Amino acid sequence: MPNEQPISSKTRSADTLLFARNFFRHPRMLGSIVPSSRFLIKQLLEPIDWAQARVIVEYGPGVGGITAEVLRRMRPDAILIAIEINPAFVRFLRSSTNDKRLHVVEASAESVDEILRQHGHERASYIISGIPFSTIPAPVRERILRKTCAVLEPRGFFLVYQFSTRVLKDLQRIFRHVRRQFEPFNLLPAHLFFCRPGTA
Repeated sequence: MPNEQPISSKTRSADTLLFARNFFRHPRMLGSIVPSSRFLIKQLLEPIDWAQARVIVEYGPGVGGITAEVLRRMRPDAILIAIEINPAFVRFLRSSTNDKRLHVVEASAESVDEILRQHGHERASYIISGIPFSTIPAPVRERILRKTCAVLEPRGFFLVYQFSTRVLKDLQRIFRHVRRQFEPFNLLPAHLFFCRPGTA
């Protein structure tokens, strides 16, 4: 990709330490002590039609393991909006890549509709999330999920990975179609949910 500069090996060597340090500081904000494995990333991104994906959003990118793979596969004219609430991760992401397709926003996923509009878009092709929904207060979780469903394109996907199945009932209540998968080769093993928009 002409605009792409991957996260460097130098910064990548420090990302796990940064991730672990923030896990101990804010355990309810992160689902795991280490970043996602390549096995999880591959399975999570499998439904994406890269030729058609123009606007991708990522909730809680952390140190950018999934972010880097999305940038590697994305169209040159697509954009990735990474919404991260942790200032340390925001600084890391902004300093570790200068890919012009990546827009790192320090905010809550609750603001996804406003953030999309600020970047000139009403809808997202795909939204990826690893934020730990089971530790988020119920009213906030409800707002995030409903806004996510509302801003997805009709043929889009909400791609979710979690370390428990607690959010499943909420996903099934809000999204028209929810497909489940499991990835054992991750620390911790992860539950994946592929959700299509629409109310039940």
